This record gives sequence, structure tokens and C-alpha cells, in this order.
Amino acid sequence: MTCETAPLPATGPGAAPRLLAALAAADDDRIVFDLEGIEGAYEALLRELPGVAVRFAMKACPVDEVLARLAARGCGVDAASPHEVEQALRAGVPIGRTHYGNTVKSDRDIADAHRLGITDFATDSLEDVTAIARHAPGARVFCRLATTGEGALWGLSNKYGCSPADAVAILERARELGLTPAGLSVHVGSQQMTADAWSDACDLIADVLTALARRGISLDHVNLGGGLPALGYRDQHGTPLDPPMDKIFAVIREGMARLGAIPGHRLGFVIEPGRHLIADHGAIRAHVSRLAARRRPDGERQYWLYLSCGKFNGLYEMDQLQYRLVFPTHHDADPVPAVVAGPTCDSDDAFSHEHGLVAVPEALASGDPVWVLSSGAYATSYMTQGFNGFGPLAYTWTEGGEA
Repeated sequence: MTCETAPLPATGPGAAPRLLAALAAADDDRIVFDLEGIEGAYEALLRELPGVAVRFAMKACPVDEVLARLAARGCGVDAASPHEVEQALRAGVPIGRTHYGNTVKSDRDIADAHRLGITDFATDSLEDVTAIARHAPGARVFCRLATTGEGALWGLSNKYGCSPADAVAILERARELGLTPAGLSVHVGSQQMTADAWSDACDLIADVLTALARRGISLDHVNLGGGLPALGYRDQHGTPLDPPMDKIFAVIREGMARLGAIPGHRLGFVIEPGRHLIADHGAIRAHVSRLAARRRPDGERQYWLYLSCGKFNGLYEMDQLQYRLVFPTHHDADPVPAVVAGPTCDSDDAFSHEHGLVAVPEALASGDPVWVLSSGAYATSYMTQGFNGFGPLAYTWTEGGEA
């Protein structure tokens, strides 16, 4: 059993020297974003998928400085509310590179987004497309198809998306209502770990494109959604996740070529990465609240490491992940297996008690710093006013080697 007690080498995900330096310099809790690393991830994605329009899923990191850096490189935004549209505009994202990607929206949401200049709306029901026609007349719509979500840490298979038959009916209805049936979209699940998910999604899209062409409906784009994985995660057991990125990108390229050859459409392609661009380029500087030991009902001694941040103020995804911890002030430390937990008075604010034990230095004391790596995605967006009085993390960023 080992614990990471010193700064990691620069080759590790989320371990760029400038990010480690910023963590070391911080004397209070905060999350640090590596803007140069985020920009590099965006440029790498463009190299893998040339010609694809990237719309950053801003819910993964609604931070103005991140949005502005991506916008300056030509990235657009997948917005899920009028407030996100407004924030994107303030950060410099052109309205023409922003779409409304949420299929769940009220009449007021549609009208407000339309007034802000949004012309492209996601939909997945006849009721929604009828509301779009009423409150955003002349808009363009793209219909989201349901997927199984198999192979992803978070499947996203229930709330969103419709069947192929419904998609055809919805886009036919859109045409009747004076809207432009513009595209199809999918989401294969968040942190998708298989290439097969995109292959299956392209099969699904191909069937609908063929059916639409027979009805004289010509689309201009396919949105392959989110799901591209982060690289620096560990599962609940602490095993590093190893997504087959080369295969995933190859399957996506093959799928785009196949879809682009279907008669009756002139397709461009869109993708909506979130955590893939952000997670490994953000890290949290937190501190130890307490390392404690107590007997379980079976008499076994159990260590608990309580941190200053947890599920409700930065580490929301601990239900599926075991975040990577570094203890910079404890070199060559003797480790003990501990349940890692956050500071709140809530039993859900912890890693798994059964199989999520983490090796931590036995000499940890209250106040010692701890770095939480690959924690950039959703760390800010899931925090609100501060559950139990534990406030949301402040944030800062590194830029060109400066923090």
C-alpha cells in the first residue's frame, strides 16, 4: 500500500509543474485551474477531430476565465439555461457559437434565450418543439436521440433523448411549424470508457438520417455530444481508469465519415466535451481536518481521514470516483488505510466504506495541506451557498507559468 506524499512528475495527468507550483503556493483552500493546460487539451482535440465544431459543456466549469480562454481559441459553448447564455456572452463567446443544449426548458427559458440571440435549440419531444415554435419562431432545432449509456460511469440514459421514430415525428412537426430541422444529437454517457458507445450511436443516427431523407428532410449537422473521458481518474476501488482514447477517436472519425456519406444531407459535426477538457487541468488545495481511528461494531480498528472539502464543496463525484490525493508535507510516510470523508454532518459525504479505502500518512495532523488532483470538472458548478455552513471553494488560475 502506498500513498502519494510528494509532488507528482509532470508527465502525470493534472500534474503540470505550473499547477503543482500554484498548489504549493496556496496557503488556504481553493481550486486552481491551469488555463494553458485547458487550452492544450482543446487544441489536442481539434487535432484528433479536424473540422469538428467544439461546443464546451460549460456546466462542467462555469468559470469566466476558462470560458474566455476557450473562446479566444474559437471554442463555442453548449448552454443549458438563459443564465449560462448570458455568462458565455460576457466571457466573449459569440452568440453564433452558442446553442441551447438542454431539452428541458420552460416557455420563459425559450423566449429569454431567443431574445439573447440563440437560434439553435435541442429538443426531444413534440411538446417542447411546439413551445420552441411559439416562443422562438423560425429557430433551428436538433433532436436528441436516447442512448443506453452503457460503458459510462454516469449513463444519462433516462431523463433525455427520444426514440428514432419519435425523432422523425418531432423533426417533421418542426418543419410544419416553420422551424428548421437542423440536426440530430446524442450523448453516450459521461466519462464513457468504451469506443463501442460511439459506434452504436452512429448506427442509431444513420437509421434516422435515412428515414428523414425519405421524407425530404435534409439536416446540416450531427452533434455527437459529450462523454469524452478525463484521463486522471480512479474508480471507487482506487484503480486508475484507462480509457482507450486512440480507439475512441478512431471510431468517432470513422462514424463521421460514414454518416457524411448518407445521401440527402450535407453534414457538419459538433461535439460537446466538458470533463475531457477540464478535469485533469484543475486541482484543489484543501487541508486535513482530522485523522481519527475508532472501533467498528465488529471490533476492527478503522481510520477516517476528514478533509476540509468533500461531496458538497468540491468533490461531488465521489460516488463513482476515488480522487487522487497528494500529501506534500509528508515524505516517505508510513501509510494507513482510511476512509476519506468531507467535513459535513452527512454520511454520504465520504468515499465507499467497503472498497474505497485510501492509503494516507499515519502522521497526518489537523491543518496539513492535501492536494486533490484531476478535480477540475464540476468542482465549482455543483457547489451552491455552502451546505452545513461549509462554503464553496474559492478559485484561481495559472497562466503562462504564473499563478
